[in-house]
Amino acid sequence: MSVRELLVGLERAVEAGEHRLWAVRCAHALGLEGIAVSLRWGSELVWFSDEISARLEDAQFTLGQGPGMEKEFGKFGQGPCHVPDLGSYAGERWPQFVAAARALGVGALFVWPIRSGTVRCGTLTGYRGSPGPLTARQEADGLRVADALTGRLLAWRPGEEAAAGGVDGAGEAGVVELHRAEVHQATGVLSYQLGVPMEEALVRMRARAFASGLPLTEVAREILRALPS
Repeated sequence: MSVRELLVGLERAVEAGEHRLWAVRCAHALGLEGIAVSLRWGSELVWFSDEISARLEDAQFTLGQGPGMEKEFGKFGQGPCHVPDLGSYAGERWPQFVAAARALGVGALFVWPIRSGTVRCGTLTGYRGSPGPLTARQEADGLRVADALTGRLLAWRPGEEAAAGGVDGAGEAGVVELHRAEVHQATGVLSYQLGVPMEEALVRMRARAFASGLPLTEVAREILRALPS
């Protein structure tokens, strides 16, 4: 399926709850092995095509580093941030993230901004197992997909189940609405308990996750489980 056909069928896929299937097909059309869509510099994972894509986004959020966390995308400004070889300079810029990504078998990452005008509201991140650049057509198609997703994500709202406290708003459909709800809740709890700002509470949670080798979501669950019933 071509990128053009996928964009034409985006709304239909959303209405049918076929987000993950659409994401898988989109990744293949872009010459990638997987893609993920996040809001607010990785703070909320919305769609993903496969487990590795989700774990890459979680690693960036936990460590606070990686191409998707670059607020200015380095020398790329508001444009894409492509890292065709994670073993090159990227290891010096994001050492912990690169180590985590390579442990997942990822050799290249490609990030396109999801933006409204000059305001970036999210990212489209794709990966490959082996190093190598995209073709000019694939780079342009990635921008087309990111632009098409802008309207959908700006209108995104948590589903009823997620709003009621569920983590996975649509399960197998590949929508992870409020995927990090527990992280946000635990950050507030830790901030209150320690008497520190929310930002510092999140940094401490990230440090604990990194030191223990646990996902940030699991550290958050531990904090919430420790609350008196």
